[in-house]
Amino acid sequence: MASMRWCCIFCLFLAVFGAQVGICFSSKVYVVYMGSKSGDDPDDVLSQNHLMLASVHGGSIEQAQASHLYSYRHGFRGFAAKLTDEQASQIAQMPGVVSVFPNLKRKLHTTRSWDFMGLLGEETMEIPGHSTKNQVNVIIGFIDTGIWPESPSFSDANMPPVPAIWRGECEPGEAFNASSCNRKVIGARYYMSGYEAEEDSARIVSFRSPRDSSGHGSHTASTAAGRYVTNVNYKGLAAGGARGGAPMARIAVYKTCWDSGCYDVDLLAAFDDAIRDGVHLLSVSLGPDAPQGDYFKDSISIGSFHAASHGVLVVASVGNAGDRGSATNLAPWMITVGASSMDRDFASDIVLGNDAKLTGESLSLFGMNSSARIISASEANAGYFTPYQSSYCLESSLNSTIARGKVLVCRIAEGSTESKLAKSKVVKEAGGVGMVLIDEADKDVAIPFVIPSAIVGKEIGREILSYINNTRKPMSKISRANTVLGSQPAPRIASFSSKGPNSLTPEILKPDVAAPGLNILAAWSPVAGRMQFNILSGTSMSCPHITGIATLVKAVHPSWSPSAIKSAIMTTATILDKNDEPIRVDPEGRRANSFDYGSGFVDPSRVLDPGLIYDAHPIDYKAFLCSIGYDEKSLRLVTRDNSTCDQTFTTASSLNYPSITVPNLKDSFSVTRTVTNVGKPRSVYKAVVSNPVGINVSVVPKQLIFNRYGQKIKFTVNFKVAAPSKGYAFGFLTWTSGDARVTSPLVVQAAPFPKGLMR
Repeated sequence: MASMRWCCIFCLFLAVFGAQVGICFSSKVYVVYMGSKSGDDPDDVLSQNHLMLASVHGGSIEQAQASHLYSYRHGFRGFAAKLTDEQASQIAQMPGVVSVFPNLKRKLHTTRSWDFMGLLGEETMEIPGHSTKNQVNVIIGFIDTGIWPESPSFSDANMPPVPAIWRGECEPGEAFNASSCNRKVIGARYYMSGYEAEEDSARIVSFRSPRDSSGHGSHTASTAAGRYVTNVNYKGLAAGGARGGAPMARIAVYKTCWDSGCYDVDLLAAFDDAIRDGVHLLSVSLGPDAPQGDYFKDSISIGSFHAASHGVLVVASVGNAGDRGSATNLAPWMITVGASSMDRDFASDIVLGNDAKLTGESLSLFGMNSSARIISASEANAGYFTPYQSSYCLESSLNSTIARGKVLVCRIAEGSTESKLAKSKVVKEAGGVGMVLIDEADKDVAIPFVIPSAIVGKEIGREILSYINNTRKPMSKISRANTVLGSQPAPRIASFSSKGPNSLTPEILKPDVAAPGLNILAAWSPVAGRMQFNILSGTSMSCPHITGIATLVKAVHPSWSPSAIKSAIMTTATILDKNDEPIRVDPEGRRANSFDYGSGFVDPSRVLDPGLIYDAHPIDYKAFLCSIGYDEKSLRLVTRDNSTCDQTFTTASSLNYPSITVPNLKDSFSVTRTVTNVGKPRSVYKAVVSNPVGINVSVVPKQLIFNRYGQKIKFTVNFKVAAPSKGYAFGFLTWTSGDARVTSPLVVQAAPFPKGLMR
């Protein structure tokens, strides 16, 4: 009887415990976003947030505090907390709440490049005719995986004291203390509450501190602002000096990204602190999956909106999906960067038995001493794997008896997330002596394979397979990787770089500009591979190139707004390669357009003297929000002031943006722009138009006469359908004055005519 009573008590305990666990596990982390910062004391904001949480926790302050993760109270208002779906829904209805959204994970968008772009000098990166020495007073914040402060790229030798404007801190943690910062890396913080709430924190393979264990954050920071380091190379490849775009600028680190990604609540905390700390720019080499959601349910869009409102320029990567319409980081208040090649490749030669010499991308330091039989991996299928499955060199899919001593031709599927490096390990474990990897997506990224290997596109892949299928005893030999300088054409838009149009607001062209992002050598964390420098590819790498250039613009023009700096970079970009031919897109070599590169490939030699700029301010972004459907009530929730939609635009195309996009042109449409003279006080600019196919474009007035620096003049661009065509058409408007050229892309899609009304 007693044992039965204990059994009942135990069962009752389990039932109660199970119910509590059920409640616990039904909750998840949400962001509660409440718009711009009010004038309240930050401590009062924390108390108010606890009261809001208590109202959905039965009035319990203790439960409210236990569920609370972050309060955002410096750059904007809001908090992060663990909530059930029902509690989140209740809070979403409360006064002052703009949006409530789950804690989603964002992905990282993962030298000679500065020489290629024409920036000279080891430490100054001077642009002829301008002094950029004021970069020592510019602070760049990096929201990324942290930093390896001992890297020579982050030395503070001969740097002056930290700027007085700096209000940040050097947060201690695992293998990182206050002395880890210096006059170069002037601040460092880390954020992991959102990560720990979503993941098994016991599995963290990173330092619980601002120290970088993945290498990505050190790579991006040194690309934008690394000191000059001599005799740098990647295992003998890409030898030379390495430096960032603004080597004397200051670095502030905000580590939000861990082994599996970067969570929204941590990202927003980093934006909030960075705005308060006093950074001038933020570099964000990460983003959401495409298609991107509403601006104010996206942490990077929210953070960058408030950063721009505080005068901080946010530079972000467009993404690595590579497909049309896959661009992310779409908000007009940030500058979004696509990736290109430069005139340096890393390649291995593939010599076939018929003496055909082919070339593939590789970072493999292993070469074959003699030729060996080459077969398709489909011929070496093992066990239950079909030949088709084995052709992709999946783990355990290869028969070692057949593969031993041979070069295998493997495939990687288009859109696959499989590791290319892992495939070379599979071949090696099966006894293969080499690998040719056919990349069906033709993404030309070099990989440090563990055996002699090279990546080829579909066309060369077909040639190799044809040789194998039509030769009795096919042979091949693969050389170790070599650095190839002067590769042409250059630049090319990288195949992985995400493309427009903008899926959220098609009236805003994205990406804005392109910069080198293919096979970039920069600083690294020795924890991730026992090396100080590494080669990476991605729009993660192109983003800090623009960050570095924007830093130089800020150094020379410290009073310019974020949009003015963006305009200078966009309107001076080029659509021609180094041979003055139209820029092409990998892999097919088609002619690039504005959905590939935005305004074009960045030209640092011209950004400091753009002549005219298209400026925009917070009031303009409010009008933009009204034009895409925000009413005054929702607008005021974001701005927390008395903003109205009285000054709204007819469409989002009317935002004073450096590019002009009209996605649904019905017969005719007009757009007004305002330019500000930042060149010669007395100057005359004339309009030159290249019409998009099927569209007639006129500009009124055709001539702009300026009498003083800072003078603003409006003009109107009129579009009229001349010959209906399918899809988008591309042209440009250039204002010219002497050597000055101020160019804006024109991107137009005519609306389809209803049946019966065709012209």
